[in-house]
Amino acid sequence: MRTKILLFLCLAGLTATAQTKSIAVLGDSYSTYEGYITPSTNEPWYFLNPNTASTDVSDVRQTWWHLLCAEHGYKLEINNSYSGATISYTGYNGEDYSPRSFITRADNLGCPDIILVFGGTNDSWAGSPLGEMKYEGITRDDLYSYRPAVCYLVNYLSARYPNTDIYFLLNTDLKPEIGEAMHSACARYSISVIDLHDISKMDGHPDIAGMKAIADQVAAALGAK
Repeated sequence: MRTKILLFLCLAGLTATAQTKSIAVLGDSYSTYEGYITPSTNEPWYFLNPNTASTDVSDVRQTWWHLLCAEHGYKLEINNSYSGATISYTGYNGEDYSPRSFITRADNLGCPDIILVFGGTNDSWAGSPLGEMKYEGITRDDLYSYRPAVCYLVNYLSARYPNTDIYFLLNTDLKPEIGEAMHSACARYSISVIDLHDISKMDGHPDIAGMKAIADQVAAALGAK
Protein backbone atom coordinates (compact mmCIF):
# COMPACT_ATOMS: atom_id res chain seq x y z
CA MET A 1 0.00 0.00 0.00
CA ARG A 2 2.83 2.39 0.91
CA THR A 3 4.44 1.76 -2.49
CA LYS A 4 1.17 2.57 -4.28
CA ILE A 5 0.80 5.81 -2.32
CA LEU A 6 4.34 6.89 -3.16
CA LEU A 7 3.78 6.05 -6.83
CA PHE A 8 0.56 8.10 -6.83
CA LEU A 9 2.31 11.08 -5.27
CA CYS A 10 5.14 10.89 -7.78
CA LEU A 11 2.75 10.73 -10.71
CA ALA A 12 0.75 13.63 -9.30
CA GLY A 13 3.92 15.66 -9.00
CA LEU A 14 4.90 14.89 -12.58
CA THR A 15 1.44 15.88 -13.81
CA ALA A 16 1.58 19.18 -11.94
CA THR A 17 5.03 19.90 -13.37
CA ALA A 18 3.89 19.08 -16.88
CA GLN A 19 1.01 21.53 -16.55
CA THR A 20 3.30 24.44 -15.59
CA LYS A 21 3.91 26.29 -18.82
CA SER A 22 6.61 28.90 -19.26
CA ILE A 23 6.07 32.25 -20.97
CA ALA A 24 8.45 34.73 -22.56
CA VAL A 25 7.59 38.37 -23.13
CA LEU A 26 8.94 40.41 -26.04
CA GLY A 27 7.81 43.93 -25.34
CA ASP A 28 8.25 47.66 -25.01
CA SER A 29 7.71 50.05 -22.08
CA TYR A 30 4.34 48.51 -21.20
CA SER A 31 6.12 45.30 -20.15
CA THR A 32 9.18 46.73 -18.42
CA TYR A 33 10.01 47.00 -14.74
CA GLU A 34 13.36 48.09 -13.35
CA GLY A 35 15.46 45.11 -12.31
CA TYR A 36 13.14 42.54 -13.87
CA ILE A 37 13.95 42.70 -17.57
CA THR A 38 16.61 40.89 -19.58
CA PRO A 39 19.17 41.97 -20.61
CA SER A 40 19.61 44.35 -17.68
CA THR A 41 20.84 47.04 -20.11
CA ASN A 42 17.33 47.36 -21.57
CA GLU A 43 15.71 50.64 -20.58
CA PRO A 44 12.65 50.45 -18.29
CA TRP A 45 9.70 52.80 -18.04
CA TYR A 46 8.34 51.44 -14.75
CA PHE A 47 10.78 52.03 -11.90
CA LEU A 48 11.32 50.81 -8.35
CA ASN A 49 10.83 54.43 -7.26
CA PRO A 50 8.17 55.61 -9.70
CA ASN A 51 7.16 59.13 -10.65
CA THR A 52 3.68 59.12 -9.11
CA ALA A 53 2.57 61.83 -11.52
CA SER A 54 3.06 59.36 -14.38
CA THR A 55 1.98 56.05 -12.86
CA ASP A 56 0.53 54.40 -9.78
CA VAL A 57 2.36 51.13 -10.53
CA SER A 58 4.87 50.81 -7.71
CA ASP A 59 5.49 47.07 -7.40
CA VAL A 60 6.51 44.49 -9.99
CA ARG A 61 3.65 42.33 -8.74
CA GLN A 62 1.28 44.89 -10.28
CA THR A 63 2.59 44.39 -13.83
CA TRP A 64 0.40 42.50 -16.28
CA TRP A 65 2.91 39.71 -16.89
CA HIS A 66 3.59 39.14 -13.19
CA LEU A 67 -0.15 39.02 -12.50
CA LEU A 68 -0.59 36.54 -15.34
CA CYS A 69 2.06 34.23 -13.88
CA ALA A 70 1.02 34.61 -10.25
CA GLU A 71 -2.70 34.18 -10.80
CA HIS A 72 -2.63 31.45 -13.45
CA GLY A 73 0.39 29.35 -12.62
CA TYR A 74 2.70 30.26 -15.49
CA LYS A 75 6.46 30.39 -15.09
CA LEU A 76 8.31 33.39 -16.50
CA GLU A 77 11.11 32.24 -18.80
CA ILE A 78 12.35 35.69 -19.78
CA ASN A 79 11.02 39.23 -20.14
CA ASN A 80 12.94 40.92 -22.93
CA SER A 81 11.25 44.32 -22.96
CA TYR A 82 12.74 47.69 -23.84
CA SER A 83 11.13 51.08 -23.33
CA GLY A 84 10.49 52.95 -26.57
CA ALA A 85 11.11 49.88 -28.72
CA THR A 86 9.60 49.74 -32.17
CA ILE A 87 8.94 46.67 -34.28
CA SER A 88 10.47 48.48 -37.25
CA TYR A 89 13.94 50.00 -37.18
CA THR A 90 12.60 53.55 -37.24
CA GLY A 91 11.98 55.26 -33.91
CA TYR A 92 11.14 58.73 -32.68
CA ASN A 93 12.30 61.70 -34.75
CA GLY A 94 13.25 59.26 -37.49
CA GLU A 95 16.14 57.88 -35.41
CA ASP A 96 17.62 54.44 -36.01
CA TYR A 97 16.07 52.22 -33.34
CA SER A 98 17.43 48.95 -34.71
CA PRO A 99 19.44 48.17 -31.53
CA ARG A 100 16.25 48.07 -29.45
CA SER A 101 13.78 46.87 -32.07
CA PHE A 102 11.68 43.77 -31.57
CA ILE A 103 13.41 42.13 -34.52
CA THR A 104 16.87 42.55 -32.99
CA ARG A 105 15.77 41.10 -29.65
CA ALA A 106 13.62 38.26 -31.01
CA ASP A 107 16.36 35.65 -30.72
CA ASN A 108 16.76 36.17 -26.97
CA LEU A 109 13.61 34.65 -25.50
CA GLY A 110 14.90 31.42 -24.02
CA CYS A 111 12.93 28.25 -24.67
CA PRO A 112 9.36 29.00 -23.54
CA ASP A 113 6.08 27.23 -24.14
CA ILE A 114 4.35 30.53 -24.92
CA ILE A 115 5.64 33.78 -26.39
CA LEU A 116 3.71 37.01 -25.83
CA VAL A 117 4.68 39.84 -28.19
CA PHE A 118 3.39 43.22 -27.06
CA GLY A 119 4.46 45.82 -29.61
CA GLY A 120 3.42 48.26 -32.29
CA THR A 121 2.66 51.05 -29.85
CA ASN A 122 5.83 53.02 -30.49
CA ASP A 123 5.64 52.47 -34.24
CA SER A 124 2.25 54.18 -34.04
CA TRP A 125 3.31 56.96 -31.68
CA ALA A 126 6.61 57.66 -33.47
CA GLY A 127 4.97 57.80 -36.88
CA SER A 128 7.31 55.14 -38.27
CA PRO A 129 6.98 54.71 -42.05
CA LEU A 130 4.36 52.12 -42.93
CA GLY A 131 5.71 50.70 -46.18
CA GLU A 132 4.00 47.73 -47.83
CA MET A 133 3.26 44.20 -46.70
CA LYS A 134 6.14 42.00 -47.82
CA TYR A 135 6.92 38.39 -47.04
CA GLU A 136 9.81 37.52 -49.34
CA GLY A 137 13.05 39.21 -50.30
CA ILE A 138 12.92 41.57 -47.32
CA THR A 139 16.03 43.73 -47.11
CA ARG A 140 17.46 45.63 -44.17
CA ASP A 141 16.17 48.85 -45.71
CA ASP A 142 12.66 47.36 -45.74
CA LEU A 143 12.85 46.86 -41.97
CA TYR A 144 12.81 50.61 -41.41
CA SER A 145 9.11 50.49 -42.33
CA TYR A 146 6.49 48.93 -40.11
CA ARG A 147 4.58 46.66 -42.48
CA PRO A 148 7.53 44.66 -43.85
CA ALA A 149 9.07 44.67 -40.35
CA VAL A 150 6.03 43.07 -38.72
CA CYS A 151 5.90 40.52 -41.56
CA TYR A 152 9.54 39.68 -40.95
CA LEU A 153 9.07 39.45 -37.18
CA VAL A 154 6.10 37.10 -37.38
CA ASN A 155 7.90 34.87 -39.89
CA TYR A 156 11.10 34.83 -37.83
CA LEU A 157 9.38 33.94 -34.56
CA SER A 158 7.37 31.13 -36.15
CA ALA A 159 10.57 29.67 -37.62
CA ARG A 160 12.85 30.32 -34.63
CA TYR A 161 10.48 28.85 -32.01
CA PRO A 162 8.74 25.76 -33.45
CA ASN A 163 6.11 24.06 -31.29
CA THR A 164 5.74 27.29 -29.31
CA ASP A 165 2.42 29.09 -28.96
CA ILE A 166 2.90 32.68 -30.09
CA TYR A 167 0.46 35.51 -29.41
CA PHE A 168 0.66 39.16 -30.42
CA LEU A 169 -0.98 41.69 -28.11
CA LEU A 170 -2.49 44.74 -29.82
CA ASN A 171 -2.75 47.90 -27.76
CA THR A 172 -5.71 50.26 -27.82
CA ASP A 173 -5.80 53.70 -29.44
CA LEU A 174 -3.25 53.00 -32.18
CA LYS A 175 -3.36 53.97 -35.84
CA PRO A 176 -5.64 51.48 -37.61
CA GLU A 177 -2.88 50.59 -40.07
CA ILE A 178 -0.80 49.19 -37.20
CA GLY A 179 -3.43 46.67 -36.17
CA GLU A 180 -4.43 45.82 -39.72
CA ALA A 181 -0.86 44.90 -40.69
CA MET A 182 -0.34 42.91 -37.48
CA HIS A 183 -3.52 40.93 -38.04
CA SER A 184 -2.65 40.28 -41.68
CA ALA A 185 0.88 39.09 -40.94
CA CYS A 186 -0.19 36.91 -38.03
CA ALA A 187 -3.03 35.33 -40.02
CA ARG A 188 -0.56 34.25 -42.70
CA TYR A 189 1.33 32.19 -40.10
CA SER A 190 -1.69 31.09 -38.05
CA ILE A 191 -0.64 33.20 -35.07
CA SER A 192 -3.28 34.72 -32.80
CA VAL A 193 -3.67 38.42 -32.06
CA ILE A 194 -5.18 39.45 -28.74
CA ASP A 195 -7.05 42.72 -29.32
CA LEU A 196 -6.98 44.53 -26.01
CA HIS A 197 -9.81 46.79 -24.93
CA ASP A 198 -10.75 49.12 -22.09
CA ILE A 199 -7.21 49.58 -20.74
CA SER A 200 -6.94 52.27 -18.06
CA LYS A 201 -3.81 54.41 -18.47
CA MET A 202 -1.78 57.23 -16.97
CA ASP A 203 0.63 59.17 -19.18
CA GLY A 204 -0.21 56.79 -22.01
CA HIS A 205 0.82 53.69 -20.03
CA PRO A 206 -1.23 51.11 -18.12
CA ASP A 207 -1.91 52.00 -14.50
CA ILE A 208 -2.70 49.38 -11.86
CA ALA A 209 -6.22 48.87 -13.19
CA GLY A 210 -4.94 48.76 -16.76
CA MET A 211 -2.32 46.15 -15.89
CA LYS A 212 -4.99 43.98 -14.31
CA ALA A 213 -7.21 44.34 -17.38
CA ILE A 214 -4.36 43.27 -19.67
CA ALA A 215 -3.55 40.27 -17.49
CA ASP A 216 -7.19 39.17 -17.41
CA GLN A 217 -7.68 39.55 -21.16
CA VAL A 218 -4.48 37.66 -21.98
CA ALA A 219 -5.41 34.90 -19.52
CA ALA A 220 -8.81 34.55 -21.18
CA ALA A 221 -7.19 34.33 -24.63
CA LEU A 222 -4.80 31.64 -23.37
CA GLY A 223 -7.64 29.70 -21.85
CA ALA A 224 -6.01 29.98 -18.43
CA LYS A 225 -7.81 28.51 -15.42
